Amino acid sequence: MNSPSPALPVVVIGGGIVGSALLHTLAHRGVDAVLLEAESELGLAASGTNSGILHTGFDSTPGELETELILRAARIRPAILDALGVPVIACGAELVPHTEEDAETVVALAAGAAANGVEVEIRESDGALLVPGESVSDPVAFTAALAASAVATGARVELDARVSSLTPGDDGIEVETSDGRRFAAAAVVNAAGLHADDVARLIGDDSFEIYPRKGEFFVFRLPDGATLDRIILPVPTKRTKGVLVFPTLDGTVIAGPTAVDLDDKDDWTVRPEARDEILAKAVVQFPALEGLEPIASYAGLRPAGRGSNYVIGSSEKDARLINVAAIRSTGLTASLGIADYVAELLPSIGVEVGPLQPPTPAASTPAAAPAPAPSGPWWRRTAEHRGALRAAGAGTGAGAGAGAGAGEEHRA
Repeated sequence: MNSPSPALPVVVIGGGIVGSALLHTLAHRGVDAVLLEAESELGLAASGTNSGILHTGFDSTPGELETELILRAARIRPAILDALGVPVIACGAELVPHTEEDAETVVALAAGAAANGVEVEIRESDGALLVPGESVSDPVAFTAALAASAVATGARVELDARVSSLTPGDDGIEVETSDGRRFAAAAVVNAAGLHADDVARLIGDDSFEIYPRKGEFFVFRLPDGATLDRIILPVPTKRTKGVLVFPTLDGTVIAGPTAVDLDDKDDWTVRPEARDEILAKAVVQFPALEGLEPIASYAGLRPAGRGSNYVIGSSEKDARLINVAAIRSTGLTASLGIADYVAELLPSIGVEVGPLQPPTPAASTPAAAPAPAPSGPWWRRTAEHRGALRAAGAGTGAGAGAGAGAGEEHRA
């Protein structure tokens, strides 16, 4: 196989947080890049229906690729967030033990955090684990800002560009969209989230399978203008990571998520039983929620791998297709680390990659990536688009296709 021509662009498929981070990183490392997003806006799937929390990796398993990329992102992210003006609440998190077993788990978590180089502290008064580096962001603003900065640096974003075929050739891969647009690519990075397996199948790669893991959230407004000043994480057990409670930039408080394995990649509904599943656990973590009615609920679908996690690397069918798949629940946190890792893979397939340059604020140039119109908090915008938002008093809607497992997974 001939090496792909460096004159051709790298095509990134998928306009969520990972795809936008890839576009940003490639553009700022001198790579001509084009992002293709099937939807009419960026971040209209898992990237806009999660918790918005930027995790430190304190509880990630040492030595795993996921952990490595979470920690790598933590080193890269602060300067980029600052340069692009992405809003962040640096509030920290706490895990309060309620049993002797919880206390033992906290000690183990502290040891794991130390192994990962993450700062934590055990509070003497109640044995709570304090994680000062945890923060809350606006994931939609983060996604849009990365893409806009990439465009300001010379990259392109194509919307309503659902990829329908990948055709390998001597000089690269031809990418075609369902409306007939064609792109000659030196390499293709498949960051298509829930549909990453469908994209891989276009080149005959059936090495992994993605299924949707539904996470349901309930939104509250505390009385008398009160707000929550920290992220409250449950102490995990062997069975579940539990339900967390966290503040948002718009002053609300959100509790969730669930983790319901599905087959239907289009089922964004909130199940009727989800309210009781979440509230029973959330009130234990944050008693101020007792007796409050949620003002809204929403659901997101995490792209889980069937028997796999963090599938990142060249396809066995064609090395010029790099899959970035099964980024189940830490994509927001690890996105810039993932992008940096993928950039390091490109030279092996003939794409020249330069050193990372400082981020370019989108305001510095007339060029701009398509960004969502400000129509309220980020969680409302994406959930409304997906039909996954339920207002207070409107019921929660029925979910379909629930499979085995309804435990919670808090790193959404």
